[in-house]
Formats: sequence, C-alpha cells, structure tokens
Amino acid sequence: MIKMAEKKSKLAENKTKPTADSVEDFLNSITPEQKRIDSLALLEMMRKVSKEEPVLWSNSFVGFGTKRHKSPTTGREADWMRIGFAPRKTNLSLYFGANVDAHTAALEKLGKYKAGMGCVYINKLADIDLKVLKGMIEAGWKL
Repeated sequence: MIKMAEKKSKLAENKTKPTADSVEDFLNSITPEQKRIDSLALLEMMRKVSKEEPVLWSNSFVGFGTKRHKSPTTGREADWMRIGFAPRKTNLSLYFGANVDAHTAALEKLGKYKAGMGCVYINKLADIDLKVLKGMIEAGWKL
C-alpha cells in the first residue's frame, strides 16, 4: 500500500489580529446611529452566547474566542475569531466560525442578507429574524 505524503501545515501570518483597543469605544464611535445600535445589540447577543468578553481585531472586527482554521485547498492555518462581526460602511458583516455553507438551512429563514465565502452581510437587524440569527451564533460558537 502506497501512502500519499500529507501536506505540511503552515501557520499563516494574519493581517487581522487581536488588539487591546476598547471594543466599546470603537462601537460608540460608529455612525449612523442605527448601525451603532445594531452593533451594540450584536455585541450583547454574542457575549451572551460565548460567555466571553469581546476583542477588537485590527481596527474594525469585534470577535469572541479564537480558533485555528485550516484552508482545505492550501493547508495553511491561521488563527481567527470563533464568532464576530464588523460594522462596515454599507452593511454589517457577520462571522459564524465556518464556511457559510454550514448554515444553509438557517439562511433560508434568516431574511434579507447576502453571503460571501466566510461571512453573511446584512444591512440592519430589522431586516432579519433575530431568533434565527441567535441560532446561527450558537451554532457558530459550537463549531
């Protein structure tokens, strides 16, 4: 029997890194007001699920926990938040700890959103079902 050589894992240097900056100061500086209100609501939802304090990653990502992710295509590994979000100019980017495909059933019930490979984009919390969102946050935390 011939064994195939396994790809050696290499730890990638992430551009987005945890900081010691204040999450609350960052969120309180967000405009418009509705985006700040939605961001503070997401903060509390994720804090309640994770039972951890948030960390500001780089200058715009609010994350909870850390997990080493491995790319199935390159074999490279990088540390990333288990769950989190980023208030963007045009939307809120939500991170649930895995490829978005892991949440297909929930996404069908979520409401108005767009999805990328690693995150879900929403305009505001009023556009989505908050119970479904909470379930996605819980599932993402467990992954």
